[in-house]
Amino acid sequence: MEQELTPLRPPLKWAGGKRWLIPTLEKLWAKHSGCRLVEPFCGGLSVALGLQPQIALLNDVNSALVNFYQQIQKGLTLDISLENDEKAYYLRRTQFNELNQLTGVDETLAQLFYYLNRTGYNGLCRFNKSGGYNVPFGRYKKINYQTDFMKYQSALSAWEFTNKDFSELAIADNDFIYADPPYDVPFHQYAQKGFNWDDQVRLAEWLIEHKGPVVLSNQATERVVDLYKKLGFKLKYLDAPRRISCKANGRHAVKEVIATYGF
Repeated sequence: MEQELTPLRPPLKWAGGKRWLIPTLEKLWAKHSGCRLVEPFCGGLSVALGLQPQIALLNDVNSALVNFYQQIQKGLTLDISLENDEKAYYLRRTQFNELNQLTGVDETLAQLFYYLNRTGYNGLCRFNKSGGYNVPFGRYKKINYQTDFMKYQSALSAWEFTNKDFSELAIADNDFIYADPPYDVPFHQYAQKGFNWDDQVRLAEWLIEHKGPVVLSNQATERVVDLYKKLGFKLKYLDAPRRISCKANGRHAVKEVIATYGF
């Protein structure tokens, strides 16, 4: 009997990652596993790696993130020094920002992005309005860096990565869409342009136009719940872990809403 492959762990630390949600998503995905998986906000890639679709369209507005995945597809290996050192971190951050202003597609940029992600504070990815990456140094005692991403190359080989607004994606009627937008919270500067309430509404209205199955997750704020109910989504609530706080007693579960449409 053929054994199933164990899903790879995501290569990046990622605040708000959805590995914890995979058992719930697997039940929804099971009847549609022959479809293409579409993620308008692919983030840390935990869902795609967890569901292991044959084909996928994985999009994100964070151009540095998409470049990192595209470089993995090309066989990314790291040859920059990987130092868990505050001075080195801020020098690398400056180098990244300077290079990111010049080009969004570059192997060195991908290497720097990985280093900043692993060394910076708690897997945050944050840009200011000028497009500068501004996550502070993480102060970890030890970091297990990777230098070779070959094990990810084959997993990502059949997937398409894009960097555009979700509304610009070319969607087929039978695509399975899983959307995990930036949460409806005061902080939404995940990319230079941010993601505000108008974008939340625009996304939800765009999703209900899709003829295939849709799954949407968000923090269960009052206005998010009201919006999804109004548009006809079926809602389910789960306790979602949050690990942004640097203190253990500051890490607690919050309510997450899982909204489905077209099932």
